[in-house]
Parts: sequence; C-alpha cells; structure tokens
Amino acid sequence: MKKAIRLCVWLVCSTCALLRASSAVGPEQPPPNFIIILADDLGYGDLSCYGHPTIRTPNLDRMAAEGMRFTDFYSAAEVCTPSRAALLTGRLPIRSGMCSDTRRVLFPDSAGGLPAEEITISEALKSKGYATACFGKWHLGHRPPYLPARHGFDYYYGLPYSNDMQNQKRGDPLLPLMRNEQIVEKPADQTALTRRYTEEAIRFIQAHKNGPFFVYFPHTFPHVPLFASNDFKGKSPRGLYGDVVEELDWSVGQILECLRKVGLAEKTLVLFTSDNGPWLTQKLAGGSAGLLREGKGSTWEGGMREPCLAWWPGKIKAGTVNRSLACTMDFFTTCLALAGVEMPRDRTIDGVNMAPLLLGTGSGERNVFFYYRGTQLYAVRKGLFKAHYLTRPGYGKDQAEPHHPPLLFHLGHDPSEQSDVARNHAEVLADIAREVERHRAALVPGKAQLDEIISRN
Repeated sequence: MKKAIRLCVWLVCSTCALLRASSAVGPEQPPPNFIIILADDLGYGDLSCYGHPTIRTPNLDRMAAEGMRFTDFYSAAEVCTPSRAALLTGRLPIRSGMCSDTRRVLFPDSAGGLPAEEITISEALKSKGYATACFGKWHLGHRPPYLPARHGFDYYYGLPYSNDMQNQKRGDPLLPLMRNEQIVEKPADQTALTRRYTEEAIRFIQAHKNGPFFVYFPHTFPHVPLFASNDFKGKSPRGLYGDVVEELDWSVGQILECLRKVGLAEKTLVLFTSDNGPWLTQKLAGGSAGLLREGKGSTWEGGMREPCLAWWPGKIKAGTVNRSLACTMDFFTTCLALAGVEMPRDRTIDGVNMAPLLLGTGSGERNVFFYYRGTQLYAVRKGLFKAHYLTRPGYGKDQAEPHHPPLLFHLGHDPSEQSDVARNHAEVLADIAREVERHRAALVPGKAQLDEIISRN
C-alpha cells in the first residue's frame, strides 16, 4: 500500500519534473528508452577495447567507438548481491541491508531479499508509463516476496541466483530457469542461457518499440561455471573464458542491431558494465583486472573498478573517453533525471546524475567514492587519491589489516596501487578523513535495515 501511494505521488510530481528535464533531450521529445547490460565477474582488462590481447569483442569495441568509454567507473560493491541492489536502488547496500560481513551474497537457503521499501529504477520509471523487463541473473531474493515482479518489473526471464549454486553435496536445489514466477526448466541448460536471454530481450524490445521501455539485462556469465554455446565454444584464443566473453559480446551486438533495425538507436541509452571484478581464485576460469590490483571480493581497484560503456547515437559524442569518477549507483539517478521522474525525497540517494557527462553539457558531480566490504568501510577515493583504512584479500582466511595512518595511493600516477604516498600527503589524508566523518554522520540505517543486516549475519 505504501508503495502504491508513493508511486501515485510520483505520477503527479514526475509530470512537472519532465518539463524540467535536460534540454539535451528536448522539451517536446518523449523520454528515452534505457537498457542496462550487466556482466557477472567481468574484469577491467577483459575487453579488447580495455586492452585484452586475445579476447575479441568487436561489438563492444564498436559500442565504445560510437559512444563513451569510462576509465574510472566503479561497482558499488565487490560481490554480486550488494552490487546489484546498489545499481537498482541508487543506494549503498548498507542502507538497504543488502550486505553482510559473513555470508556476503544470498544463497538458495537465504530467507530474505531486497526489502519491499526500496525503490528500484524499474518502479520509478513505471510511474512515467515505462514497460519494464529483466533478463538474466536476479540474485536479490528468490522467494516470492523478492522476485523481480515485486520490484517493478513487468516481465522476468532468468536465474534467481548464481549459476554455481546447485551443489548437490551441499544440498542446493537444481538450478531453475524462471519465466516471471514460474520455473520453466530445471536444471537450466547453461549452454543456451546467453542466446535465450538475448532472444527474449529482442522480442521485448520489438514488442515495445513504441516505448518507453526499460530493460535490465544482468548476464549469468562469465561467472563460473563457464558455459558457451556450440557457436562459440572452442573458438577464442583465450580458451573457454574467452569463448564465454565473446558470446556476451555477440549478445550486445544483437541488442544494438535490433535497436538500429527498429529505429530506436537514437531514442535509447544503452549502458554496459560488470557487477564486480574478476574471480581470480578461479585461475584460467576467471578473468583479468588488467593493470589493477586484486579482483572480486576485495576493495583494491581490481575488485570494484569496472569497464563501462555508454551508447546513445546522436546524443553521446562518438569515441569519447571519459576519465571522470562515476559508479553504478549513478544509473538510478541518471535514468530518473532523463525520464523526468522526481527523485525520492524520503531517503538518501547515493547516485548522482551522469547526464551532463554523457551528453557533454557539464562536468561530473561525483568527486568521492566509498569502498565497502560488507558493512565495513575499507577505503575512500577523493579525486585522484585513494586512502585504505582496511585491506584484505578478496578470498581466503586472512583477516582485515587496519592501517594507521591509512595507505594512500595516487590513482592517476599509480592505478596498480603499488606505491604508498601517505608520508608526503598528510593534508590529503586529513581531507579524506573529513569526508569519512561526514559520511558516517549521515549513515544511519533504519531499524528494519539493521535487523536485516543482523539476521543475515
């Protein structure tokens, strides 16, 4: 009931907000369509347009050449459940309770999920008449109260959690493929997932070509175990991991070509990124963070800095390389702003509007980024400097190591985080400490969120 009232209020407020939307969209033009494509465990160095020497990604390379490639873009968390919650809500996972210091992601035996009180991009856009769909891995709660339909999606096709969560020795159920809230295949044929997701997404786009629509496309791969279809298996010089990434690249190409064919290319903002860094403990089955340190599970750059591409022909200048600081939480704010939807006023939104960056009308609004692992703040970036208060490997039994004073790295000079420059920059550490103090003073989760964090630990 509270959600229904909130959405009704938005419907009125958003009509006024649309009139104040970016002039780059145009006061008489309809709001754009949005497609967010999210890879799973893809590393910063896994695409050829980000420097990989053997993985061939011609469609993503073309997307970068026709649009914008970000160099300093982040996921809001270093593992998948909290990172997905942050992307869809525009809020740090600690605010929604979608984080934990022990079981850091949801499992098939988890009872909870994304709280009903949270507002997702899909819910917000529905207040402006958007058709909404999710294709792929959800991982924000597999029980009925937490499935995509309960969070603003008209249609869902995909897996409720990670594709490795069917360990029969552990007692996990067989991996289910779902359409809306019904299981249509169990166990899911993982060799066909990328193709099936893509076909379903194309059908949805074609059916809603008169728009507006929002497609959230969180791929299952390249999370392990790796599967590729016969059309791609054994074809990449990088082995099976390369096969999987090259099939994802094919999928992106199919989506962009569909938009061109139905005349929606100039009416659709497409964003591509990953939920966290590569799973390095998987060796050749995991990806590469390129020149960045560490990978999935860590708050070093390799765990949270991701490839990000933005494509919107006629709006985003082709071939742009953007070095501004941005993150997945900014998708929420940007989509709402471009659609003319009023921002929620009853909660803190951590995302900022990327539209000026995308459209070339202004500089970025983000200058600070907070690196969380579970409920703990490990590091903070401000400008080009990053301070580590705690460090810990992404995986293993090592405990967090506190640093007094914090480690400090100049990411412009040293993106691999090898040379601590804290001794020479006391004033920078003091400035970042003030940012931490302000952040913590404003970070007051509600009782429901705290109860959720405690129960999931």
